[in-house]
Amino acid sequence: MSKFKKFLLYFTLMTVLIAGAVAAAAWYWTETPVRMAHDRIDYIIEAGSTPRTVARVLNEAGIQVHEDGFVLLARLTGNDVQIKAGAYEAMQGDTPRTLLERMASGDMVQTRLALIEGWTYQRIRQALRDSPHIRQTLDGVSDAELLERLGATAESPEGLFHPDTYVFVPGTTDFDILRRAYSAQMEILHEAWEQRDPDLPLQSPYEALILASIVEKETGHAPDRARVAGVFINRLRLNMPLQTDPTVIYGMGDAYEGRLRRVDLRTDTPWNTYTRGGLPPTPIASPGQAALKATLHPEDHKYLYFVSRGDGTSEFSKNLAAHNRAVNKYIRGRGN
Repeated sequence: MSKFKKFLLYFTLMTVLIAGAVAAAAWYWTETPVRMAHDRIDYIIEAGSTPRTVARVLNEAGIQVHEDGFVLLARLTGNDVQIKAGAYEAMQGDTPRTLLERMASGDMVQTRLALIEGWTYQRIRQALRDSPHIRQTLDGVSDAELLERLGATAESPEGLFHPDTYVFVPGTTDFDILRRAYSAQMEILHEAWEQRDPDLPLQSPYEALILASIVEKETGHAPDRARVAGVFINRLRLNMPLQTDPTVIYGMGDAYEGRLRRVDLRTDTPWNTYTRGGLPPTPIASPGQAALKATLHPEDHKYLYFVSRGDGTSEFSKNLAAHNRAVNKYIRGRGN
């Protein structure tokens, strides 16, 4: 064998060995757990991030990866164009490959926010502000601007957001949550309106939403919902004032200190259903689906009054004399 052939063979062998060693080292690196500053580290990948940007985000968060190696791994596996924006969690034992695959598959961290039936719009906004996982974008945005962005025709945001538990990725904006809650409420409202009982004294889905918000606030015992709704429907049919305390409280705003006085019932506001007939101009809270259903399928009865028994249930009466006796018994404690 000539010297040249020997050299070529030797060179080829060395090249193969070196390539094999490099490949083995690369494989070892991709399968070796990364060093982390903590056992679990949350981080956020912004939209449009490149593999190099991602590597820098990881390192800044305390997840040590070799920047060039991570970029090369992403390109060789085709994951460089698959990385999805969102919030992720790295855990002890994660390798560069598992980190990359998690981001390519969009296996994001999720959290929850519960919006409760009967909450006012202001209480919902406070819950959004209190969540450390929600990005605040609505500070300084007026109610009118928010309604325009939502495409809502109502003049107030009150009642427009469906109370539910919302699962979302950390970094989601407050507007995104409200948009989801608004869409859900409108879908539920219009579906319920289409299936409503005939001949209700309600002229629009929005009026149904207003009354449902009152039913929501007046009902502490779920089985009473349809009966409470029936009382208000009966009063509307007879053009009787609704005379419901939660509307008065809503109209008082910050002036309410936890107890209604007679003067409060006589002080007129647009929401005072003692001084004004019919429905108030807006909902007074966010009603849940059950309250909407009860409002549009009220119990058929002759009751015109109800009073709390103090245990969450209500005593219903067909006339004022019976109602006064119930008030004496359950509110004033005078028995029958």
